[in-house]
Amino acid sequence: MIYPVLLCGGSGTRLWPLSRKSYPKQFAALVGAESLFQASAHRLCGAGFAAPTVITSSDFRFIVTEQLAEAGIDPGAILIEPEGRNTAPAVLATALYLAAKDPEALMLVAPSDHVIPDANAFRAAVALAEPAARQGTLVTFGIQPDRPETGYGYLELSARATTGIVPLKRFVEKPDAETAAKMLSQGSFLWNAGIFLFSTRAIIAAFEAHAPDLIPPVREAVETAQPDLGFLRLAAAPWAKARDISIDYAVMEQAQNLAVVPFSGTWSDLGGWDAVWRETGPDAAGNALSGPAIAIDCENTLLRSESPTLELVGIGLENIIAIAMPDAVLVADMRRAQDVKKAVAALKNKGAKQAETFPRDYRPWGWFDSLVIGSRFQVKRIVVKPGAALSLQSHVHRSEHWIVVEGTALVTINETKQLVGENQSVYIPLGAVHRMENPGKVPMVLIEVQTGTYLGEDDITRYEDAYKRD
Repeated sequence: MIYPVLLCGGSGTRLWPLSRKSYPKQFAALVGAESLFQASAHRLCGAGFAAPTVITSSDFRFIVTEQLAEAGIDPGAILIEPEGRNTAPAVLATALYLAAKDPEALMLVAPSDHVIPDANAFRAAVALAEPAARQGTLVTFGIQPDRPETGYGYLELSARATTGIVPLKRFVEKPDAETAAKMLSQGSFLWNAGIFLFSTRAIIAAFEAHAPDLIPPVREAVETAQPDLGFLRLAAAPWAKARDISIDYAVMEQAQNLAVVPFSGTWSDLGGWDAVWRETGPDAAGNALSGPAIAIDCENTLLRSESPTLELVGIGLENIIAIAMPDAVLVADMRRAQDVKKAVAALKNKGAKQAETFPRDYRPWGWFDSLVIGSRFQVKRIVVKPGAALSLQSHVHRSEHWIVVEGTALVTINETKQLVGENQSVYIPLGAVHRMENPGKVPMVLIEVQTGTYLGEDDITRYEDAYKRD
C-alpha cells in the first residue's frame, strides 16, 4: 500500500480575503464544488492507496474530519502539530509514525491545497515512480512549465525529458523573469510541485544523514504523543525544540538519491489570485466570474463575490482582481497578485481582525456568522449539525436571546430542559448554566441576540464539552 500524507497547514495570506489564517485556502471551494483539501484526498484514494494520513493544527482538526466525512473518505491517522514548524518536522513525524506500523511503507507526501484536475494521470505518474521509491530513491514530481513563472521553485534535470523517471541535478529557487524565460527555453527545468514519494526507511535515513538534529525532538514528540478523541496530539515540549525548516532545505537539496517524474498534466498551487483566474476558465474576453458578479466592458478580470446578497459589478476594468467578502473587499492589479500578502501585513499592523479571522467561525458542532455588532449587543446566525451540542457553559458579562428559525433545539437552562421549535424563542439570563443541542436529523438554525458589557468569545466558562476544549 501507498500511504498518502496530506500536509494541511498554511497562513492564508496569498488568497486573502477568501483565505485567512483561521480558514486557509485548502478548505475553500476555489475551483469546482469540492474544497481543495477534499479534492486532494479524493485524488489519493483508490486501489493501492491506504486511508490518508493528515498532519494539521489543532485549530483545523474538526474542519478536517468534517470535510473528509462530507467527501465520504474515512481518514487514517490525523496528527496534530502543537505549532507550525514547516514541512521538514511534519514529514519526519509522519514517517516515524508510519514506520512504527510498517518499516517499508511508501509515503506519498502532498500539499492539500493544489489543483490537479486529471487524477488518473497523476496516479499513473505515482505508479511510474513506485518501483524506484521501493528501491530507496527519493522521488519528487516536476510539472512541465508552460510559461516563465517567477512564483514557483524549479527542478533542473540531468537531461531533457518529458516522460519516465530521470535523475535530479539540483533545486532552483524562485527566479526573476529573465532567468525564468531562459530556463523555459532550455527545456530541462520543471516546476517544483512539492510532492514526494519515498519509503519511510529512506526518508528517515535521509534525515539522519542531512538533518540529524531533527530526529531526537521529533521522535520524542511522536513517541509521547497523546490520543485526543480521534486525533493524535504530538507532544508540545519536544516539538518546540525542532527547527522550523522546509523539507527541501533540510534534506532534499543535500540528498544524492533523488529522481524526478515529469508530469505534463494541469497543475497549480493556486499561489495567487492570478492563478485562480487561470484555473477558473476565463471567457473570450478574459473575464472569470464567480458568485453574483457582472462584468461590463471588462477584459482579463477576475470578479468574485462570496456573499449571495452582494452583487459585484465591474465596468471598463482591465487586468483587475476584485474579491468581495461580507467583511472585506480586495481590488488589485492582476500583475500585483503576489503582493496581496502586503495587504494582510498592513491590516495586522492596523489591528484589523479581518487580517486573519474569517467572518464565519467554524466549530466542531457547526458554525456561526456575526451579522450585526454594536457597542453592547451582537446578533449571530448559529447553525448546529444534527446530533451535535455546544458545551455546557455560562457567561459573566452577557445574556442571550435565542430564536429558532429552522429545526428544533434542545435547550438546557440551569436544571431545566426544553424543546424549542421553529418560530419559538428562549431567554438565557446572565450567569445561567446553559447549553443548546440539535436532537434532529437536519441542521438546526437559530438567531442569537447577545446583550451585555462584554461580548468576546473568551467570556465562556465551560463545565462539560464533548469536544474536550479548554
